[in-house]
Amino acid sequence: MKTIIKKRRWSSRRELLLELLQREGGHVDAEALYRKAKELCPTIGLSTVYRNLRLFKDLGLVKELQLKAGHAHYEPVKRTEHGHFVCGSCDKVMEFTSGLMVELKRELEKRFGVKVEGMEIRVEGLCPECLKASEDADT
Repeated sequence: MKTIIKKRRWSSRRELLLELLQREGGHVDAEALYRKAKELCPTIGLSTVYRNLRLFKDLGLVKELQLKAGHAHYEPVKRTEHGHFVCGSCDKVMEFTSGLMVELKRELEKRFGVKVEGMEIRVEGLCPECLKASEDADT
């Protein structure tokens, strides 16, 4: 990993943040990452987290997602295309894959003569728990 960053010091804090992001698997915001990092490194600052997230994004190690308006989440770059289901009630995020995404990519490339290099699909609704709570409240 250190060879990825040329002419940059690979600090233990940077290593910790990247490790936490990879362990989480994604959908973590800067404040949540900061809280987790602070448990392991009490001297880390929130500005350090933001600075490193920007660096990780610039290096192509993480992807920034706007899952809620004006609120960025981050996930490690993955090789497989996937979408996100966001619960409009509790903000729970669930990843999904679908053969339809592959079909959509092919169709766009064929129809418009383009090369699709990535896609972001966000679906909003109610997760099973919030749906059940909503149905229970209606009865």
